Amino acid sequence: MYDILDISLAPSGRQKIEWVKRHMPLLNGLLREFSETKPFSGLRVALSVHLEAKTAYLCLVLAAGGAEMFVTGSNPLSTQDDVAAALALEGLNVFARHGVSAEGYKEHLKSVIESAPNIIIDDGGDLVNLIHNEYPQLIPNVIGGCEETTTGIMRLAAMEREGKLRFPMIAVNNARCKFLFDNRYGTGQSVWDGINRTTNLIVAGKKVVVAGYGWCGKGVALRAKGFGAEVIVTEIDPVKALEAHMDGFSVMPMREAAKIGDLFITVTGCCEVITRRHFEVMKDGAILCNAGHFNVEVDVEYLEKIAVSVTEQRKNIKGYTLKNGRCISVIAEGRLVNLAAGDGHPAEIMDMSFAIQALSALYLVRNRDKGLLPSLMPVPDETDNEVAERKLSFCGLSIDTLTKKQKEYLSSSEIQ
Repeated sequence: MYDILDISLAPSGRQKIEWVKRHMPLLNGLLREFSETKPFSGLRVALSVHLEAKTAYLCLVLAAGGAEMFVTGSNPLSTQDDVAAALALEGLNVFARHGVSAEGYKEHLKSVIESAPNIIIDDGGDLVNLIHNEYPQLIPNVIGGCEETTTGIMRLAAMEREGKLRFPMIAVNNARCKFLFDNRYGTGQSVWDGINRTTNLIVAGKKVVVAGYGWCGKGVALRAKGFGAEVIVTEIDPVKALEAHMDGFSVMPMREAAKIGDLFITVTGCCEVITRRHFEVMKDGAILCNAGHFNVEVDVEYLEKIAVSVTEQRKNIKGYTLKNGRCISVIAEGRLVNLAAGDGHPAEIMDMSFAIQALSALYLVRNRDKGLLPSLMPVPDETDNEVAERKLSFCGLSIDTLTKKQKEYLSSSEIQ
């Protein structure tokens, strides 16, 4: 079953998948292992992750392990139609089209959930919320799931606090091999890939405002500094703000940064980070984009209301002219800029993140009869370490190991 744009696009999508496959040794290893052991045989896996080549390869790895895959994207503008077609041609159940309406996006999510999945792999929490709110009768089929991103973890944590979460979810985003690399280096590079290819403007000499100094924000700010920008960080967390200051960045409230910034990047996971009071004081020519999961950080809806005219300035850039005559540009409709205006994180980075996804799903399957509670669970340390050790090996690197005496020393309460 599939609902895609055009199956004839499959050869282009397959070419993209083959390219990333060459640079994802961890998933290559898991493909070989899963093909032999078939750990997901007889199980249905529902997946909603940005549907591009790296995600497609994860789907193929799980399918090789015996899973019946039901796949959709986690953002309409990040779906690549040729990649969706390639998966459909491989026999996977794919429901995704680039640029569908909010209603179309919801229908694709429903098509995936209606498979009565045993495992859910989510990116942002839409599948988990949908099955809890609209398909509770299917929850008994669910062994558990994995969440890919910070925003999804926030939603799951809220569900857990409110006693609403009804099956175990592994917080993949919180694994060290995820946030230290994917969030920092992956986001740091892919956000600027999206901005630079879309704007074709120089970064050096500009005042770049980064809203949020979590791991993603740190990566974005570091790359901006490398490009020669003057970086300004806005934060609500005093510790993170102090860290940004000691990393050499200017720190100020958004209401002050809005007056002087040339390029704004939101990376907070919150809503209305840049809104009316900021638009009114921005420079003519200010450029706005968002690197958070949902398109709520830049209040584009309000910007459209107050604009006297809206023009397509360049592919994937709209210009909003205000009553004061100033024009504000928004990249990719305020959606996730590294995917809505680019190809997402580098393959080598997603190799680690998706290896954690696959191994976390495997953990759920292997432990399904061991009384896993309906809670937000950490990635097991052994899984995190296994991914790091495999990655080091593929990089041709080795590390020290503790001797017996060193282990005893570190675990002893006595001064030796």
